[in-house]
Amino acid sequence: MLFVVGLAFFLSGAAALAYQVAWQRLLALQTGVGLYSIAVIVAAFMLGLGLGSHLGAVVSARVSRARALALFAACELAIAAFGSVSGTLYYDWLYVRWGWVYDEPLRAGLLQFASLALPTILMGMSLPFLTRATVRDVGTAGETIGFLYGINVLGAAVGALATPWVFIRHHGIAAAILAAVGANVVAGLCAVGLALWQRRAGPVERTETERKTQTHAEEARRPFRRWLALYALSGFCALALEILWFRVLDVALKSTAYTFGTLLTVYLLGSGTGALAGIAIVRRVRRPLRAFLVLQCLLLLYAGGLLALLVRVPTSTPGYEWYYELWGGARSFNLGGAMYWDSFVRLYVVLPLVLFGPPTVLMGLSFPILQKAVQDDPATSGWRTGVLQAANIAGCVAGSLVVGLLTLTLVGTPGTMRLLLLVGLVFAGLGLRAYGARGPFLPLAALLALAAVALPDRHAFWMRLHGTAAEATLVDEDATGVAALIPGDDRRWQVWSGGRTHSALPFGGIHTVLGAAPALMHPAPRAVAIIGLGSGDTAASAGCRRDVEQHITVFEIFAPQRRLLGRLRLQPDPPARLGRFLDDPRFDIRTADGRNALDRGGAAYDVIEADALWPTSPYAGNLYSLEFFALCARRLNPGGLVTTWAPTDRVRTTFQAALPYVVAVGDGSVLIGSRSPIPIEPEQWRRRLFDPAVIAYLGPPRVHGVWAEIAGARALPPSPPGQMNRDLFPRDEFHSPD
Repeated sequence: MLFVVGLAFFLSGAAALAYQVAWQRLLALQTGVGLYSIAVIVAAFMLGLGLGSHLGAVVSARVSRARALALFAACELAIAAFGSVSGTLYYDWLYVRWGWVYDEPLRAGLLQFASLALPTILMGMSLPFLTRATVRDVGTAGETIGFLYGINVLGAAVGALATPWVFIRHHGIAAAILAAVGANVVAGLCAVGLALWQRRAGPVERTETERKTQTHAEEARRPFRRWLALYALSGFCALALEILWFRVLDVALKSTAYTFGTLLTVYLLGSGTGALAGIAIVRRVRRPLRAFLVLQCLLLLYAGGLLALLVRVPTSTPGYEWYYELWGGARSFNLGGAMYWDSFVRLYVVLPLVLFGPPTVLMGLSFPILQKAVQDDPATSGWRTGVLQAANIAGCVAGSLVVGLLTLTLVGTPGTMRLLLLVGLVFAGLGLRAYGARGPFLPLAALLALAAVALPDRHAFWMRLHGTAAEATLVDEDATGVAALIPGDDRRWQVWSGGRTHSALPFGGIHTVLGAAPALMHPAPRAVAIIGLGSGDTAASAGCRRDVEQHITVFEIFAPQRRLLGRLRLQPDPPARLGRFLDDPRFDIRTADGRNALDRGGAAYDVIEADALWPTSPYAGNLYSLEFFALCARRLNPGGLVTTWAPTDRVRTTFQAALPYVVAVGDGSVLIGSRSPIPIEPEQWRRRLFDPAVIAYLGPPRVHGVWAEIAGARALPPSPPGQMNRDLFPRDEFHSPD
């Protein structure tokens, strides 16, 4: 029986993570892909799980083992039914048709929770029901529940890996959801079969062992409420650490669409492995509280010590030197394209395993020990498991919100880790109070304090993760991300965000062309929207028309970008024209998801442009999809222009499918489209470009560079049918094969 139950719960875990990855992608279209939006979506998802765990706990205490198994089956089949319509609900209805209801932030957060409540509550109920159905002996309750938890988490790891790598990459988001539906159906049918078998076999007589209350020869039972508080605090630390680890690796790995799912897989594998390993040792644990507190101290000590070591180890250390050189490089290692297995293993196996492999194993190991400490009756096993999970999830939600919305901005990544080490001192203090100074807790407290002192400041930490020792480097971090300005030998500054370099200062090059070309082609570009600030070059160049009163709105998702440019202008020898751009009253720089702002704002523009973005960057598919280009077309004034960088054939095909009239500039990597014909008037463009006021604004070298690109602009014929990027199938972002 336990094998079939394990298979069902493995599939349930795989489905849950597949849904989370796919649904988060769809729900982010409604409120944007900024950190605050994603934090609310994740919190809503987890809040539903917590409510479901509590509800499942209450119900499980009132039903028989056979009925609990039937209820688990009902939950799985109900989740499958919801999943089968979730794509239509979240995308076609809540985004396409009713997107306006998300305009107000508080209402948007409540709607995100409401739309996720039913499936996540059903997911949360599953562990309490299966615990009630399978636990028959309190002496082995920790092992049984540890097995259920571990196998479910391992299934979740498979779901986190397969969703981006297999389903979305090859078939799109809708296919990922359908795969999850299939997993739920199989899990539900397995449980139905077991329930029918149990009914035919008749009721199982309660054994003497099952009636016995677990006792601890060496440790008195602790109040259940104390365990609830401890497990909630443990959940707070677990989610806070997850956010910190993913923030570090987002920069260190130069994140792609595969990074989150792959790292989440490693995280879940550690937790699942720890839970299963705990089965072998939990019977030998005589002091569960002592063991639990030691595990919490050790995992926080390891996490903090590794972050300190990551910055303080010499850059010439064998093995480490390879990472340091990669961090300082301009290009990323793009998963999904040509696979260089040596690099893949170093980045996506070795580094995450070293960074958070041991702590996640210790997290998983804590679970069966916790269950051993609290379980005293099979009839209430599901109730205790569910209530504990609800407390843990409440801590997780708090950790996600506190770190994601507060401490990353106030004290940054190393500062947040330092605060978590202080929480570790709380665990150590509880251990000292319960067991005295002769145990392991006094040295653990000393080591936690030492690790807190050893952590570097924000500037030193992020300099190392950007592969530079240049003291003039400017770094800024808040909840929206990490940005840096790194000086070069030729007095140029490289602009970095999320571990990638996207542009440089002083102004010049492709970004100047992207901004200036449509401004020169349009007769009177008064209202302009730019998605992406970067170095400011594209936005500043869009303001080159001195014969027109312009208002240029710039949407930038990374808030540190604007602050760093402001700090750079205060340097002794700032890049030319930077200060003038920042002081120009025509520019309105807003921290926002540009696509979401266009969609919800309703304003019309003469020129709309998405600044150049690597197509394999996370969520880049939202700015290269057919639906996005069509949205831009709807937001144009009559005769308005849309501009994009077109680094791939699929981007060109998609852009031409959305806009009937397209002009290619230079080598064709810059496309300008419209809903109406675009006159090819090079002499008119030349007169505007070589106006003395424009020359003074851009500077002669940039003027000549722009002319070299737009002089040969040509109208493109209709594109033949071909593969396109869609919201539900972002092929370029996932490097999907042709």
